[in-house]
Amino acid sequence: MSKSFNYDLIIIGAGVGGHGAALHAVKCGLKTAIVEAGDMGGTCVNRGCIPSKALLAASGKVRELRETEHLQSMGVTVGGVSFDRGAIASHANDLVSKIQSDLTNSLSRLKVDIIRGWGKVAESQKVIVIGDDGSEKVITAKDIMLCPGSVPFVPRGVEVDGKTVYTSDQAVKLESLPQWIAIIGSGYIGLEFADVYTALGSEITMIEAMDQLMPTFDPDIAKIAERVLINSRDIETYTGVFATKITPGNPVKIELTDAKTKEIVDVLEVDACLVATGRIPATKNLGLENLGIETERGFIPVNDKMQVLKDGKVVPHLWAVGDANGKMMLAHAASGQGIIAVENMCGRDKTIDYRSIPAAAFTHPEISYVGLNEPQAKELGKNYGFEVATARTYFKGNSKALAEKETDGIAKIIFRKDTGELLGVHIIGIHASDLIQEAANAIASRQTVHELAFNVHAHPTLSEVLDEAYKRAS
Repeated sequence: MSKSFNYDLIIIGAGVGGHGAALHAVKCGLKTAIVEAGDMGGTCVNRGCIPSKALLAASGKVRELRETEHLQSMGVTVGGVSFDRGAIASHANDLVSKIQSDLTNSLSRLKVDIIRGWGKVAESQKVIVIGDDGSEKVITAKDIMLCPGSVPFVPRGVEVDGKTVYTSDQAVKLESLPQWIAIIGSGYIGLEFADVYTALGSEITMIEAMDQLMPTFDPDIAKIAERVLINSRDIETYTGVFATKITPGNPVKIELTDAKTKEIVDVLEVDACLVATGRIPATKNLGLENLGIETERGFIPVNDKMQVLKDGKVVPHLWAVGDANGKMMLAHAASGQGIIAVENMCGRDKTIDYRSIPAAAFTHPEISYVGLNEPQAKELGKNYGFEVATARTYFKGNSKALAEKETDGIAKIIFRKDTGELLGVHIIGIHASDLIQEAANAIASRQTVHELAFNVHAHPTLSEVLDEAYKRAS
């Protein structure tokens, strides 16, 4: 470290991206500080991945134990099943506390300085940290990394009170179980909370602005997900409409407007409303204007090395990772980006491969994907002159799924017809989130279905749905 700086690296934001970057920076011998104004662990640990998965795990047990016909088909009889909403909420809160503590301790153990306060870039290689009491502290570093994360997006016309109309930030606390709840949005967040609420007895109205539910999913997966996760449950749906006005209260009033005609088509009165319309970058008040950096729809422009760009040119010694750059708004993508940034700081030229980063929805059954969906692959093929092919296998033909009597689902693979290169894999079914990593690794190394078809999978396991797909394709 140069004697002219306090640190080699200052990281602003202690979410998953900042934490992963800090751990790797220490491994690379960099003296590191991490600045955090809120909860250690950021969105993922406190308001996202961790508490929502705890709620899904608990509510999933309730769903499973109440499916008496399914259990009886395996010779199992269960008496009445009850649950304690407060205890389920405590399970999620306790998990948050544990992960938050583990994260903080891991930084302290590695001698990463944790500086409490709001961090903002004052000028090149200089950060001002503003404490809760308004005090200011100036620290310097050879490199600065911005990891401020994101916040829920609340559309215009939506009034949030945190009690009857709320975002996922409040929903993970499970402070109540409304009898009838509207969910705005049918993406991963909306689907996961629909899974929790229906398992615990709530009725749901799901409202999607696009003409079809789950518009970002591969079409084949969306079709099955609609049947298994929505149509078979106490969920009514609206598509092609905007919730143009939402007023908290008892009841909550929701004005629905046709997306095309802009005419009001219905007014709903429900007990509560979850606004699950995505997230936006938390990039305000970071001091970017001090360096003349302009965001793009709030996102910080970066290259594939995670270097911040100004007018298309690299800003020396400034990096941005995670939701704030908008490349891929996933916790593990943020962590991967942080590591890539540190590698480049240390002079090792590395870029990130977004196609090989998987994603999952932890519904029952789960949904996962990696790489391109079929329309994206066909568009790529059109641009580069190759044809795309697909292969599908079904959980109903898998021995392990049959043993579990969990046979809803498919695995779909997308590949180049000419070379066989694997372009994308999409799965809906039991343990889909665990199965996808094999496919992610294959895409990362740009393997072909011809090579993958010779891999030997353990029998009987769910992984054979991929094995069979590769063999069908080769």
